[in-house]
Amino acid sequence: ESDAGGAAGAGGAGAGGAAADGVAVVAERVASALGLREETAVPGLRAGPAAAVDRLAESLRSQRMLLVLDNCEHVVDAAAELVSRLLAAAPGLHVLATGQEPLGVRDERLWTVSPLPEEAAVRLFTERAAASAPGFTLDQDSADAVAAICRRLDGIPLALELAATRVRALGVRELAARLDDRFRLLSAGPRDAPARQRTLRAMIDWSWELLDERERAVLRRLSVFADGCTLAAAEAVCADGEVAAEEVLDPLARLVDRSLVTLAAPSTAAMEPPRYRLLESVAAYGRERLREAGEYEATAARHYRCYRELAATAEPFLRGPEQRTWLRAMDAEADNFRAALDAAVHAADATAALGLAVDLAWYWCLRGRLREARRFATAALAVAPAAADDPATVAALSRTASTWHASLSYRLGEVPDRTPDDESPAPTRDLTLLTAQARADWHLGYARLGIAGSPGGTDQLAAAEQTFSTTGDTWGMAAVAGTLAQQALLRGDLAALASQATRSTTLFTELGDGWGQLQATIPLGAHAEITGDYPHATRLHLEGLRLAEELGVRTEAADKLSALGRIALLEGDHTRADDLHTRAAKTAAEQGYKVGEEFAEIGLALSARRQGHLDKAEALLRKWLPWDREIDSPVGTALILAELGFVAELRGDAEAARAHHAEGLTLARSTADPRAMALALEGLAGAAALAAPENHPRAAELLGRATALRAGAGAPLPPGERGDTDRITDRLRAALGDASLTAALERGATMPLESEPTA
Repeated sequence: ESDAGGAAGAGGAGAGGAAADGVAVVAERVASALGLREETAVPGLRAGPAAAVDRLAESLRSQRMLLVLDNCEHVVDAAAELVSRLLAAAPGLHVLATGQEPLGVRDERLWTVSPLPEEAAVRLFTERAAASAPGFTLDQDSADAVAAICRRLDGIPLALELAATRVRALGVRELAARLDDRFRLLSAGPRDAPARQRTLRAMIDWSWELLDERERAVLRRLSVFADGCTLAAAEAVCADGEVAAEEVLDPLARLVDRSLVTLAAPSTAAMEPPRYRLLESVAAYGRERLREAGEYEATAARHYRCYRELAATAEPFLRGPEQRTWLRAMDAEADNFRAALDAAVHAADATAALGLAVDLAWYWCLRGRLREARRFATAALAVAPAAADDPATVAALSRTASTWHASLSYRLGEVPDRTPDDESPAPTRDLTLLTAQARADWHLGYARLGIAGSPGGTDQLAAAEQTFSTTGDTWGMAAVAGTLAQQALLRGDLAALASQATRSTTLFTELGDGWGQLQATIPLGAHAEITGDYPHATRLHLEGLRLAEELGVRTEAADKLSALGRIALLEGDHTRADDLHTRAAKTAAEQGYKVGEEFAEIGLALSARRQGHLDKAEALLRKWLPWDREIDSPVGTALILAELGFVAELRGDAEAARAHHAEGLTLARSTADPRAMALALEGLAGAAALAAPENHPRAAELLGRATALRAGAGAPLPPGERGDTDRITDRLRAALGDASLTAALERGATMPLESEPTA
């Protein structure tokens, strides 16, 4: 076993307690603590400080003991020399040395004194708070605030004890709210404690004084990072003046040794680089020192330029076989991206702010953080260009950011306050800028599917497709094909749906793009559902859900849960359908994904109606009807009106049923989707079947026309969707008889579109 052990930890973590100067003085302190006096020392050795180490070593030569040296950081060199000499002279001696860095002697074993885990931190804080504020207890009302205090103070015992003394005056909620000003707040420690333990600032000052100038420079510059950084980022941001980029590693390593910087172990499976982090209190202290040194603005600028470059580098890799690897890398930097944007906006650097917004938009989308992506675009678009900005670049980036802003608003279920349709294209020959704009145009067309008065953003898709074709962008062409497939679905063109979806799948598979392969399962799964191949639809949607979960794309995961819920509904498994739709609605709501939330809750409404729960179905449908009208979604509105019409019919209210279905037919015609028109005609037939007998032949004709429309689209009703038409047909057969019903159905099959009723 090793004879030397070191306990190293951040100031206040419980790894220290005394200070001195020089190996002889340290030896004298140890001898005194052991009760060894000069006049009782070993004979034959000279007296005085110069021989203190020899006298102590001789005194311990035959002893078996554990010698504890506490708080060695201020005398680390002297302590290291003393321990080395004592261990060489006394074979039965073991030494435990505490401090903020290892002694660095041979055979030393290091044990890091980490901050307290949350449970232990909460327990310590609660005990100290109860002692200073009689009557305080940890309960349901205070638990969240106490947990926040413990997290923000990094579980450092001294900081928690200082904070606990403020509970009597502030209470825990106010204390938690004031921790941004922690150094002023935590300034009233026990009077009998050492000076360095009476305030949070003094605790960190104690560690700061131990650093040389290069270590101080690196530490204060590290404070601009949010949630840590890689070595490469530290070298890019911390290098300036007295520290060159290639010289950052040495002081950084010493800061790790001194426990002022923590090193997070990388994931060997994912081959991720190690990350260097500051405890929150150390970071706050570092920012103060950074401002005092007059370096804050320059360091913040290096930080946002570093992350602007990372975003630009990463963006292409989010569209191919390395998608998952780069998503993980960017996940680790999400807080730094946010800090970079805020700093670029504060510095009025329009080029950097817009570049961050544009290059990170797809990352946020893949992570389901649509509001985050839009926040970036909003903030960047508000920055006025400065003299240093290139006007052409800013103009191109502004249009691209504006396009992203509009498409993200649509996906969030909101009508954007401005769209790029109102702006002239920004002329540019820069291939990177052209590609960025084309991808934003594609996303706008994708986001407009089924809303804004058309089945898809045709103009945006056409513009994007032209650029992708010209530049040979395979990913872009695959994305456009997938969106055209969904557009074909909305207008009921099953042949185009299958063709475009297959093309998209082939291209995305060749590229190895997981998100693209996931997207291709949407139209292909819908095609299988429409044609009644429910097992194949289930396999496609399960594969899509697997891909969504692997990628962590929770918005798409919500849609896939809903799609599986639809199949369960069509197979008559209402319990499973309701479970899947409920999970989907919860997932979508957590992401602020309103489109997905509606998709899920309409599924719950469909299930409720089929189970006879008409009031529940109507409540869910009416919840979403105003929203679909607001965003001008004829597809969504027509479906809701059809379902409300069937609810009214099942209640026996022929007039209300007719009104809903007639309005739905008008909207269905605007989409040119024969399946949507057929659904409205079937509903009108049901309403007419409830009316006077003279309306029954007309009802049968409407059913015949609906059947013909579905057949013409190559999508006759599969058994799982025949519930409404079977009910209406049975009612008409009872009223008309088989021969009259058949004749009316045949007349309806050839009925011209102009003879169909409108609202």
